[in-house]
Amino acid sequence: MSLEELRKNLSDIDRQIVELIADRQRVVGEIGSTKRSAGRATRDYEREKDVLELARERAASLGVDPNVADEIMTTLIKASLTHQERSRVVAEGRGDGRRALIIGGAGKMGGWFVNFFSSQGFLTVIADTGVTPGPGKCKDWRQAGTDYDVIVVATPMAISGQILIDLAEVKPAGLIFDVGSLKSPLKKGINALMSAGCRVASIHPMFGPETELLSGRHLIFVDAGCPAATIDAKQLFAETMVEELDMSIDDHDRLIAYVLGLSHALNIAFFTALAESGEAAPKLANLSSTTFDAQLLVSGAVAHDNPHMYFEIQHLNDFGLNPLDALCDSAARIRDLVASGDEAGFVDLMQKGRDYLETRN
Repeated sequence: MSLEELRKNLSDIDRQIVELIADRQRVVGEIGSTKRSAGRATRDYEREKDVLELARERAASLGVDPNVADEIMTTLIKASLTHQERSRVVAEGRGDGRRALIIGGAGKMGGWFVNFFSSQGFLTVIADTGVTPGPGKCKDWRQAGTDYDVIVVATPMAISGQILIDLAEVKPAGLIFDVGSLKSPLKKGINALMSAGCRVASIHPMFGPETELLSGRHLIFVDAGCPAATIDAKQLFAETMVEELDMSIDDHDRLIAYVLGLSHALNIAFFTALAESGEAAPKLANLSSTTFDAQLLVSGAVAHDNPHMYFEIQHLNDFGLNPLDALCDSAARIRDLVASGDEAGFVDLMQKGRDYLETRN
């Protein structure tokens, strides 16, 4: 066969693959409907395991790399779960014509909540300085009014704190919650809402605005002093597969200082050291290693994110300096061990780190 004929055959096979994926999605939809009717959970880990094992076995018997089959089937399973989760959220229709105001709805995370509430049947209004005023959109939340069943504050943290205080003055009757990565700068506003008798909750989505499937993702519910409001907030996510965590405000910010603050600082230090090293990036790229490439991938994502938000996460956390001090101390200890030739001390340091990391399993 000629090259053109072979390419045509390959295109035909690719078309069939896409058509089979479409057929699979159709069956997935029917399975999701059956699960909802029977009141069964969306995710079945045992079934997923069987699907992946079968795919690997079949691939091996056909001379195909089992890892390739595993990767393809994992992607299809994720797509299936996303489809089922969305369908379940829409089918439940918890909005049922209720109204939601998303303050900061034109931002990345605010936009995620706009889509989330709209998919549940809420009549969603956006208040954001970045929108052009029109139906369902206004620049100032005061112009939108406060007659909503749910009000979400999804603005930068320094702004969110003042918005919560201002909301307390008008005393909205609906559920109010922020989505801040920190709660230290929001305490005053949360307390003001509580004092005003408002139904206030506080959440922290541990996922980004690009997230479609909530399975395996964490959503932190921070105690704002109003248990009934927290229960109402949890109900909004009841049909998703998100994993709920409950925390106090101080516990949240102390832990986030390490989970976000420390990891961000480490990556910023990494690309700063590279940028100021005097070594040309192309030369380092030619000498890349598995570890170096992995670190570059993570630090590159950090470097291209919002620097103002990253500064807020570092600066506005009441517990923020402790992890930074620990990072500086650790770097200094490593330097001292290397400079002094203390191999035993270096090995001990790595062993202690290995022991700690094994406790996460």
